[in-house]
This record gives sequence, C-alpha cells and structure tokens, in this order.
Amino acid sequence: MGPLVVPALRQRLPRLKPFHRLQITLQHLSMSKPTDFSAEVLLEKKGCAGVITLNRPKALNALNVSMIRQIYPQLKRWEQDPETFLIIIKGTGGKAFCAGGDIRAITDAGRTGDRLAQDFFREEYILNNAVGTCRKPYVALIDGITMGGGVGLSVHGHFRVATEKTVFAMPETAIGLFPDVGGGYFLPKLSGKIGYFLALTGFRLKGRDIHRAGIATHFIEAEKVAALEKDLTELKSPSKENVANLLDAYHTKCKLDQEKEFILGEHTDKINSLFSANTMEGIVQNLKQDGSPFALKQLETIAKMSPTSLKMTLRQLQEGASLSLQGVLAMEFRLSQACMRGHDFYEGVRAVIIDKDQSPKWKPATLEEVTDEFLDSCFKCLGSGDLKLQ
Repeated sequence: MGPLVVPALRQRLPRLKPFHRLQITLQHLSMSKPTDFSAEVLLEKKGCAGVITLNRPKALNALNVSMIRQIYPQLKRWEQDPETFLIIIKGTGGKAFCAGGDIRAITDAGRTGDRLAQDFFREEYILNNAVGTCRKPYVALIDGITMGGGVGLSVHGHFRVATEKTVFAMPETAIGLFPDVGGGYFLPKLSGKIGYFLALTGFRLKGRDIHRAGIATHFIEAEKVAALEKDLTELKSPSKENVANLLDAYHTKCKLDQEKEFILGEHTDKINSLFSANTMEGIVQNLKQDGSPFALKQLETIAKMSPTSLKMTLRQLQEGASLSLQGVLAMEFRLSQACMRGHDFYEGVRAVIIDKDQSPKWKPATLEEVTDEFLDSCFKCLGSGDLKLQ
C-alpha cells in the first residue's frame, strides 16, 4: 500500500459514514504499513510478569526488525522494574511460537544492499544476548513451531516449556545460511554430538523429544499452557526458584508420551561416532562407510545442503564450543554478513522458500571446492563493523 493512501482516506473522513467503521478500517490500513507495527507484538504487564506475545499468526510469528525494536527496550525496562518479577514470551495462533526470522525481507534487503541486511542480524543478536543475560526469570512457552529466530528468543532464557505441538529445528543449511541466533553456543553443549547432527541435517524434533534432547527445560500438555501462564503471573514476588518449582510441578504431572522412546535414542551411539570427525568430508566418509539405513538417510539429507553452509556450520560449532554467548554472537554476525555477500543464501531462499522447487544450485557445488582460505575470510573480524556486546 502506497504511503499516500492512508492520508488521502483521512482527508475524506467527513464525507464518509459510518465514521466508526472507517476508523477501524483506517486503523487496519495503518497497521498493515511497515511503518506502524503496533499489532505485530503485544507487550503487557500481567500480575507479577511482563508478557511478550508474538502476534503475526499468519506468518507463523516470524520475527521482523520492527518486532525486535519493540521487544528489546521493553525487556530492558522490565529487567529494571522492581514491580516486574519475571518475563514470559509466547506466540499467538496455535500453530507456532516463532517459525524463524523474516527471511524474505532480509533477502530483498541483501540483494539491494539495503542496511536491513546488517541491522536485522545485529539487532536480533543483541536481543538474543539480552535474553541470555536477563536477570529476571525468563520463561518461553514454545508451543508450536520453534525454528531459527524463534530458537534465539527462547533457548538462551532460563526456562523453555515445550508441548506435544512443539516442533524444533535449525534448518538453515538448507537455505545457504547457518544455525545462528547463538546456535554455535547451545548446540555444542547438547549431549554427545546431537547438536552437530541437528545443525548439519536440520533434523526436526517434536514434543517430549525436545526436552529429552536438552533443548526444553520442561514439557507439558498444550491445553495446560494458559493455566500455567495464569499461575505464573499470579505468583507473589517470585524468585527463580519459585518459578522453577511451579514449572517442575506441571512437568511432573504431565504423563503424555512418557512411555515413548526418544526418537534419536537408538541412533545416539551412531550419531556420536559418525559426527565426531573434524571435517565435513570426514563426516560424509563416516556415513558412507557405515552404510546403515540411518547413515544413508543422513547422507542423502546432507547432499541437499549448501556445501558452504555445512563447512561454515561445522567450524561455527567447533569454535563456539569454547566461547561465551557474546563471543559466539559476535562470530555469527561476521558469518551472517559473509552469507549476505555470497550466492547460496539468495539461491537457497529462492529454491526452498519462494519457488519451492527444492533444488538449489549451490556455488561452490561440492565440499572440496569450499576452501579453508574462503572459510577464514568468513570468520574474519569486521573491524569497526563487528558486533559489540556487553
């Protein structure tokens, strides 16, 4: 909608009736403009808690820069407010907590050299760090799809509550990116090589398995989420321990899918050995030599991913394993800008998200063609352009 449309409608207000209906229409038009984003995220005080609600259900609550610019300052205000004792973040619509970042906007910006391709990643990672360093108990109700940017809004906080509707994945290698938003920090810390497996293959975990993998701290029935939120907001001056006790009580009572085996349980030993190679070529060789149905399936998946992204991701996790969250996010900002300068991200988004033909033409096309020198350039300090975090 052009910028002149809404003012032009306003000029005609006196001649149009009923006035109230037009006011509502105008409000809707204004909200649909990128300059007015009041409805995309709701920030409310409920009882003892500050509640962040991601409110783009049609876009599966995908995170855009305007949402980041509303959430960050409010999070900081609540952190300082003596009357706010905890922070809750959730999504609307019943399908997703947050399905990721607003990839299309970033793609368009990157192609045209727009600053958004820098600003989005910089401000998103600053928000991820604010979640990770928040001094108040931070509870993410990750009911529904939780991927990419949604992981960054939840996984670094104190508590992540999954339900049977939760779907977790870091599928970025399929679109020429890497598992960012601090993926280099939390993925290597998962048991064995599970984090490496999730990062390189984009494997999806569902429901209770997200808790079993160590990503969620608690698991409850989706139908109990509203009651849990109400109980959290009604706590009197709660400490982190009070919040933990309440979440533990809900988790303990939940028997749903308790008898089901962890989906990766029978493959854990294989994952730990096959994904322990120091190079991507070594991992591929391990999978080929193993030859089991599980190994061949992972080989088939990896073959579809961007070779550049695979090598970048493996090194990201290897280096991230010994870095602080701030160190990882600074590294990932450098990598994000390398992806914005490259070919694969735009090609991946075109093939997987826009045209949906699922057959990106990666450049370089093979792992062997992605040189160490090129990777070094992706990890190189950006000087004054580097991400600076407290």
